[in-house]
Amino acid sequence: MAKSESNQVLLLASDLLGESLALQLNNSECDIQVFLNRDQLTHQPALIIWSIESIEAPNAIQFELKQLKRSWNSTPVLLLIPSQVRLNSLELLELDCPGLLQAADLETLKEAISTLLGGGRVVSLQSEEPRKNILNTPAMGVGQWLLISGLQQINNDLQLISNILNEPHQRIHGEFILKGRKRELTAAKALLLWLWGPLQGSTNPSNANFIAQKTPGQGLGLDLRDALSLGTDGTTITITERNGAAVWTAIRDRLQQTINRGVENATGNVLALEGLNPLKQKELLLALLSQLNKLIEKLGQENVPEELLCETWISLQRELKEEALRNITGAYVRLPKNGELTAVAEELLTISDLFQEDEELPNSKFLVDPLLLNKPVLFEGQLIAPDDPRALLQIEVLVSNWLVRTAELLSAEILAACGEWPELRRYLLNKELISTRELERVRNQLNSKARWTSLIQRPIQLYESKRLLYKIRNGKVEPLLITEPRDEELRQLGWWQQQVALLLEARDALAPQLQTLVQRFGDLMVVILTQVIGRSIGLVGRGIAQGMGRSLGRS
Repeated sequence: MAKSESNQVLLLASDLLGESLALQLNNSECDIQVFLNRDQLTHQPALIIWSIESIEAPNAIQFELKQLKRSWNSTPVLLLIPSQVRLNSLELLELDCPGLLQAADLETLKEAISTLLGGGRVVSLQSEEPRKNILNTPAMGVGQWLLISGLQQINNDLQLISNILNEPHQRIHGEFILKGRKRELTAAKALLLWLWGPLQGSTNPSNANFIAQKTPGQGLGLDLRDALSLGTDGTTITITERNGAAVWTAIRDRLQQTINRGVENATGNVLALEGLNPLKQKELLLALLSQLNKLIEKLGQENVPEELLCETWISLQRELKEEALRNITGAYVRLPKNGELTAVAEELLTISDLFQEDEELPNSKFLVDPLLLNKPVLFEGQLIAPDDPRALLQIEVLVSNWLVRTAELLSAEILAACGEWPELRRYLLNKELISTRELERVRNQLNSKARWTSLIQRPIQLYESKRLLYKIRNGKVEPLLITEPRDEELRQLGWWQQQVALLLEARDALAPQLQTLVQRFGDLMVVILTQVIGRSIGLVGRGIAQGMGRSLGRS
C-alpha cells in the first residue's frame, strides 16, 4: 500500500546519516515519506527533521530555525542533537522548536514523529552530568574558597551519616547520637550560609549561584533557571496537544511516576510527612494529585467566569483535603477509641482543622491561568506558551510545591490526632512513632520549626524577596529558593516580624561601615607597627650596634 503523500517529511542531515535514516524511516510502519531534498517535495512538508552534529553556535541554530518557520510557518521542526553538547538543559530548551531529541534511537524517533504529526510536543534530553561546561565556572577568591571548602566538608559528613543511618540493624543509642550529630551539622551549615552567603552573593551574583550549586539542599541563590534543571536522570516530555489540558496531563503523569517510585526527604529539615509510614506517604501524595486532577477537570467543565476562578479554586480546597483524607484512611475502616469502634475517616475529619492554609503557597493564579485559561507563563522576563517545555517545568515545580505543602498540613493534623488516639498510630504512622515519647518529640520539633519559620525565617525571606518551594525530583523532596517581589506581604507582617526585618536591614546598613572601620584599624596598626614601633626598634638596635663598635675599637 502506497504511503500517504500528505505526510511528506523533509530530512536535513549529512549525506551518509541522512540516507541511512531516510531508508529506515521509509521502511518503517510510519505513514510518512522522507525526502532529503526540498526540490523533491510536491507540497508543504508535514514535518521537518533536522539532525545537527554539533552545537557550537546556538544563535546560528536559532536563526536557521526562524528561517525554516518563515518558509513553512505551520510545519513543526524536530531537532536531533548529539549526546555530547556544551549547552545546559535550559539553553537547549530555548531552541524554538516543538521537537527536541538528544541521542535518540529509532523507536523514540518514530514515537516523536507520530506525536508531532498529531500536533503535540516532544522533548527527550539526557542527564546534565556528562555535558557540564567547566569553562563557565567562575573564579574564586580566598574567602569564597574557604566558605565552599567548609560547606563541602559539612556535606561530606552529612552524606556519611545518612549512609550509616540507612544501614539495617542500627543500635538505638548509636542512631540517636548520629541524628544529633546530623542536626548539629545542618545547623552549622545554615549558620555558615546565613553569615557569609548573602555577602558573597551581593558582591557577585554568579558567585552566589556557584555556591548554591555546590551546596544542594539549601537553595542559596537559586532561581527558577536552576530549579528547572533536569537533574541526573534527564527528562522526557510528551504533550499530545498544544493546550493547558495536555500540559496538565503531562505534569500529572510525570509526578505520578515519580511518587510511585517513592519519595525521600532531602530538605535538611523535619517534615510531618515523614511521620506517616512509607505506604501512607505515597497514598497521601497520590490522593492529593488525584483530587487536584478532579478539581482542574471540574473547573474546566463548569465554565466558571475568569474573574471567579481563583476564588472558586480556594473555596474548594477544604473539600479536596477531605477527600484526600478519606482516600488514605478508607471510608469503612473502624478502630477502637475510648472502648468503642469509631470510623477513622469521619473522626479525623471532625477533629482536624482543614481551613488552615500555608502562607508560603504562591498565588493560585500561577496555576489557574496557564492550566485552565491557556494564558502564557512569565519566564525570565518573557511570556512563553504553557506548552513550552520551560513553562511546563515551571508549572510542575508549583504543582509539586502545592502537593508537598498540602501533604504537610494534613500530616500535621494526623500526627495531632494520633497523639489523642493511640490505636490510630499502628495504622497510619511509622513504627518508630508508636511510642508516645517519640511521637511527642517529633511533634515538638515540628512546632518549634513552625514557630521559628513564622517569627524569624519568613520575615527574612520576605525582606530578601525569596520564596521557599518544594520540588519532587529524582525520588526526593528538594527545597528551592526563588526570587519574586513580596513587598505587599512584608507590609502585612506583625510587630515582631517587622523588627526582624529591621534588624536585617540594620545589619546590611552597618556591614559596609564595620568593614571600613576594620580596614582603617588594620591600616592604622600597620602604620604603628612599621613607622613607629619598627623605627624605634631600628634606632635602638643601631645605637646598640654603635656602642658595641666603640667598645671593640678601644679594646
